[in-house]
Parts: sequence; structure tokens; C-alpha cells
Amino acid sequence: MRCASLRHLALRLVLLLPLGAGAEDDALPLPTFTLPPGFTLEVVSDDLPNARQLALGPEGTLFAGTRRDGRVWAVKDGVRYTLAEGLNLPSGVAVHNGDLYVAAVSHLYRLPNVEKQLETPPALEVITDALPTDKHHGWKHIEFSAAGDLFIPVGAPCNICDPEPPYASLLRMDPRTGAFEIYARGIRNTVGFDFEPGTGALWFSDNGRDMLGDEIPPEELNRITAPGAHFGYPYVHGGVLLDPEFGDGHRLDAYEAPAFRLPAHSAPLGLAFYTGSAFPERYQGALFLAEHGSWNRSSKIGYQVSVAFLEDGRITRLEPFLTGFLRGEETLGRPVDVLVEPEGTLLVSDDHRGAVYRIRYTGPQGATPTLARSTP
Repeated sequence: MRCASLRHLALRLVLLLPLGAGAEDDALPLPTFTLPPGFTLEVVSDDLPNARQLALGPEGTLFAGTRRDGRVWAVKDGVRYTLAEGLNLPSGVAVHNGDLYVAAVSHLYRLPNVEKQLETPPALEVITDALPTDKHHGWKHIEFSAAGDLFIPVGAPCNICDPEPPYASLLRMDPRTGAFEIYARGIRNTVGFDFEPGTGALWFSDNGRDMLGDEIPPEELNRITAPGAHFGYPYVHGGVLLDPEFGDGHRLDAYEAPAFRLPAHSAPLGLAFYTGSAFPERYQGALFLAEHGSWNRSSKIGYQVSVAFLEDGRITRLEPFLTGFLRGEETLGRPVDVLVEPEGTLLVSDDHRGAVYRIRYTGPQGATPTLARSTP
């Protein structure tokens, strides 16, 4: 449920900069973004077609994977570089020890020492080509743990089916060899995760199945503290619904319940815990998430960046943070990933416009937004 107070309307910021080649349709109207009081938004780049997952190098280079575009981007000092092209949905990017890792459908690649070679990028090194080749939910989001393990998902190759592992799983991989183990199962399609500060717990989004109507099943935010968990797919959805095709003989309580449920079809993707200090105190340790938005619902939902507030590893409140990607039922943008920069600003990628935005806090401390969503 969303509510608003006219007296405390969030800051509205109109982007006046023209969008470039990154936009799907240059004739699209510019979004009028809404942020909580004291926050401002700027365009980092509007020329990154299909920008998906974001990563930062130690020397300040911004990297962006893509899906259908097939290229991997870098931006440094306002200059765009193409690091690779012609890849198969290279959505996932992560930096580790100065090397850029790129996850495509069946491949994991490495570009060594990439920030020193942006103008003439190194050749792609193949770490593994042994992942499944299915394009359906085959695009990936990747993250390194503090211990240096690479986490990489393999989605279900369908809307609803009962595939054998490694499908519908989250893998923990050795980035040197490509050898992996199944870390968690029953995950239909996760395209975003992050590690909780302090505890190291892994939080991830999971997009629920389609074709059951507008309101079911819920989307999921899940929390893992140890390997071996099963989150229910395809038998149980959101911890509350037995699947009409695969649920017979299964119990709701036999699988891990979500840490939080989001409305059906809102499509939560990228997650990022706020580890900076530039935002007001209430955002310290909060979890930002990009809701990519629905494609098969009678009225659109999602299309925003939200922020979740936690206490003792539990989400107690979820609020819209960045809105304006929709104008009525017209799509003006679709957020994909969120990333906290070292100076405490927040980056947001938009694959619909081929843009990356930066959000800063410039207002007085203690400003409190008034738009909120109740905990389901």
C-alpha cells in the first residue's frame, strides 16, 4: 500500500539532459524522478545500451554488463569503452583482485588487470564453459564473497518445470578453476544478491512463476546463512502457495520461507546494502533493491528502486526510494541494479534507456520520506 502527504511530498527532479544512443527509443519522454527530501539525481551515462549489472574497479572504473546487447561496457572519466562484444547475454560483472569477471549464459570469463588496458582490452580468458546453455533465465548476476568465492546462479530453463540441478540453483564457484558446488536450491530466477554487513548472510531476490494471474505468486527476498537450503521452486512459491502443477505431495513448511514477500510481477533484481556514510543515519545498513517491473500484468507494477530497513536480520519496513520510471502505463525506464560507491553515493542502472544514474544526499540530516509500503 502506498500513501502520500502533500505537505511532505518527496523531491521531484526532472532530468533535463538529452538521452543518447543508449535509449531504446530516443522519442521516449524523459522521466520525472521522485526521491525523498534532500536527495538529488544525476546522469552518469546515457550511452550504455542495455546496461545491467554494475561493478566498480579499485581505480574508479565503472563496469556494466548487458543482456541482449552482447557487449560489456566500461566508463572512466566520462569516456565509454567497449571491453567485449558478441557475447551471449553477458549480464553479470564483478571485480576481484583487479580482474573483471563476466558471466554469460554458459561461460564465465576473466579480463585480467583490466583497468590498465581499457583502450586495448585484454583477450577474454575462459574460466569455464560448462554451465547450461539455455537462454531462458540463463542471464546471470555474480558477486564475490569476502572469502573470495564467486556466487553465480543457474535459473530454471522454463516458466514452471522440475529440472535437475544445477538448474534453479545458486552455485558457489572457485573463480580460478570454474569448479562449483550447489549452495542453495529451489530458486527460479535470481538476478541480484548481496552480503549483509556484519553477519555475512547472503540476501537474494527471486522472481516467481508467471501465468497464475495478477496477484500470485509473490516475489521473494531470501536470506541464506549456511549452504544446503531449498527455497521451494517449483513445488512451493513464496512460502504460501503450492504450485497447481507440481505442488501435490509437498508441504509449505518443508522449504525455506522468504525473508520478505513483494507483490507478484514486481520483478526485484539487483540488491545492495548501504555501507556508506553519506546518506542520513536511518539508511545505514538498509537494503536497496531495484524492481525491474512487470511485463505480464493487467496494470504495471514495480518500476522503482525501493529501500528496506532491517532489525536483527529481519525487514521491518519497505519504502519506495526512486520512482518515476512509469507515467501511467507508459514505461519510461526499468531499474536493474544498485551499487554503493565508496563515497556513499548510490548508482542505479536502467536497461530500458541504457543509462546509469547517481543519487546523492545534499539536504539536511534527518529528512524522512513519507511514501511507504506495508510489510506483506
